[in-house]
Amino acid sequence: MAIVVLLHLTIAPLPAGQLSQFVLGGALLIVGLSIFLIGADLGMVPFGQRVGAALTHQRNLPLILIASFVIGFAITIAEPDVQVLANQVASIAPSVNKSTLLMMIAVGVGLFLVVAMVRVVMQISLPLLLIIFYGIVFFASGFAETAYVCIAFDSGGATTGPITVPFIMAMGIGVAASVKRTDGSDNSFGFVGLASIGPIAAVALLGLMNPMDKSAATADVATVIDTSFLGPFLHQLPHISQEITMALVPLVVIFFVFQVTLLKLPGQQVKRMIMGFLYAWIGLVIFMTGVNGGFTPVGRSLGMELGVMADGWALLPVGLILGAVVVIAEPAVWVLTEQVEGVSGGSIRRGVMLVALSISIALAVGLGMLRVITGVSIWYMILPGYILALALTRWCPPMFTAIAFDSGGVASGPMSTTFVLSLTVGAAISSGGNPATDAFGMVAMIAMAPLITIQVLGLVYKHMEGRQCKTS
Repeated sequence: MAIVVLLHLTIAPLPAGQLSQFVLGGALLIVGLSIFLIGADLGMVPFGQRVGAALTHQRNLPLILIASFVIGFAITIAEPDVQVLANQVASIAPSVNKSTLLMMIAVGVGLFLVVAMVRVVMQISLPLLLIIFYGIVFFASGFAETAYVCIAFDSGGATTGPITVPFIMAMGIGVAASVKRTDGSDNSFGFVGLASIGPIAAVALLGLMNPMDKSAATADVATVIDTSFLGPFLHQLPHISQEITMALVPLVVIFFVFQVTLLKLPGQQVKRMIMGFLYAWIGLVIFMTGVNGGFTPVGRSLGMELGVMADGWALLPVGLILGAVVVIAEPAVWVLTEQVEGVSGGSIRRGVMLVALSISIALAVGLGMLRVITGVSIWYMILPGYILALALTRWCPPMFTAIAFDSGGVASGPMSTTFVLSLTVGAAISSGGNPATDAFGMVAMIAMAPLITIQVLGLVYKHMEGRQCKTS
């Protein structure tokens, strides 16, 4: 928020009234995410852990697979990041149906959460699965339009946000604890990383079935500015309340079904979890109202201002700075680093992970802005990046590989899908580029960078442990 205010006061003044709307939107984001994270701690995290443990205790593989798919589908529909991305896509590419896009993303997460469950139960190597499935995804994406490839890889990053990460990671910890393996801590991670692959494959498949109408690819790029202070927020509130209600109701229904059939928790715990879901609903409504009323419009306006300055090259330093701080603002990153520090017994420090993530995301956003300026294809960045990330799995400790692929998903959360992507879309519009191919793909860049950085960090830890063993 401070960076945006500074840009407004110096090189990129915003339209009248938008700065106050941005400040109010930012305040709503802070309050909304705070309330939501309380709800996640009360309801979603314990629910996920108990569901994971209960399913594996049943030793009924068909039940595990069906329940995993249903849960993965439901939590994805409820994920605010996915809703934000779908809105962004619909505004740039009207030929892409929002509901169809949401359904395909949700099906992809459900199917790959099933894969993640099977991996732990059947004790299958995570690096092997990552290489196989990413190989299939890249092969299929080669036949899809570039715009769909950008949206597909963005979907993989946006899917793992403040709802899915706490829930999926909690399920992973519950399942790993129930399997009773000596390396159970390794199995606690990798669920988010595998779940991120599903939406990429599903949206790429959608691109093969439903070619984009290029004549309508940028049909709705104009931003209508409501200069009243509360107008944009009050206008969004009823629609957002309805959407969040419809998104969370299936998850609540699933909770009660599991409570009656498998969990049978005491009344006090049930009451606590219901309060958690209520907090989550309130927090998400406030959060999405702040996003749609303040953050997204201002991000696009700021991007349009920066896109015409010095032929767009002003975007590069701004992108590097935003990338360095945006990861600290991602709530799912704090959930991940806390669980990593706990499961690793403190050997992997939160501060070290945050610094590594911050550096990698700064470079990723910088490269994403370079795409906007030069119009270079996303293939020249994601293909070498993923080849390097998958190659590192050969030498990196398995736990760090799992954490790395989880980190990629959580780094691309609400701040990326709301503000950074909106700014990139605005920059692509004002610089005369194609937002569908030049702007989309930014979330994918953010999601890819930690895959490399965290595994490099793992190799450093491995080297340090080797030296300590020799000296002792």
